[in-house]
Amino acid sequence: MKQVKIGNSNFKGSAIALGIMRMNKLTIAEAVKALETAQEVGINYIDSADIYGHGQAETVFGEAFKKSSLKRDDFYIQSKTGIVEDPNLNYKTTRYDFSKKHIIAAVDGILERMQIDYLDSLLLHRPDALMDPAEISAAFDELQSAGKVRHFGVSNFNPMQTALLQKGINQKLLINQLQFSVMHTGAIDFGIHTNMTDERSIDHDRGIFDYARLHDMTIQAWSPFQYGQIEGNFIGNPDFPEVNQALQKLADEKGVSKNAVAAAWILRYPANLQVIIGTMNPDHIVDSAKGADVTLSAQEWYDVYLAAGNDLP
Repeated sequence: MKQVKIGNSNFKGSAIALGIMRMNKLTIAEAVKALETAQEVGINYIDSADIYGHGQAETVFGEAFKKSSLKRDDFYIQSKTGIVEDPNLNYKTTRYDFSKKHIIAAVDGILERMQIDYLDSLLLHRPDALMDPAEISAAFDELQSAGKVRHFGVSNFNPMQTALLQKGINQKLLINQLQFSVMHTGAIDFGIHTNMTDERSIDHDRGIFDYARLHDMTIQAWSPFQYGQIEGNFIGNPDFPEVNQALQKLADEKGVSKNAVAAAWILRYPANLQVIIGTMNPDHIVDSAKGADVTLSAQEWYDVYLAAGNDLP
């Protein structure tokens, strides 16, 4: 499988990564099958978060990984922290917490649940309005010196938040995890509509993709098959006939699935992207992974973009 360089580091990860948000819904045997299938098709990158399944996704991963034929070196393992849920309020998010105490404790919990000794990367999950870069720096330094975390990044941060944090820490932020798909293109629409006054010309994300390219950050695209704010899957959805027709046409021509074409569309954007798929179905893992080895022409990319309901000035 095609590899992508992670930030400005010396390590490379598979262009398709496996997100385990839904792994808590699997039996251990099913989780073993999902992980082994991922490894067989060339996926060597696992993405998690301490809140996935309220921690149970990582617990199932740890048990499955232990019972599988896999070795620790088979995967780069990444998790995220910073979102605090209250189990007494149906796990409603009550705050974000980037305190040193919370970050250190969260990583210890992640490692225990996943039954591993270290994380290849740790991301701060969503911006904390109260973040103190000096306190985060102390946490990162301690985790790195203890060998518990090798690399760091962020998720859903805008450029100014990223720059503020980067200024205050000793490690290079390698990753920003952002929602991006054929049907969720706001981060690039405004650039296409520069010097226009229509709705698509509004920059909600302050040029986050261009910032990442300028600062050698890898963008990890989450929810690659979702539309809106995780409102549903657009693949095969009758509410989106035009984009499905465009994806099917390319899928037929290239001998892959529509999911693979949708993943290839993301990877065609020249910003060192990595696609995080969240399926736990082994067949779907195989289908989607093929997108890493499909290259779309510029015209094919724009054809899909237009079929998704976008326009060009």
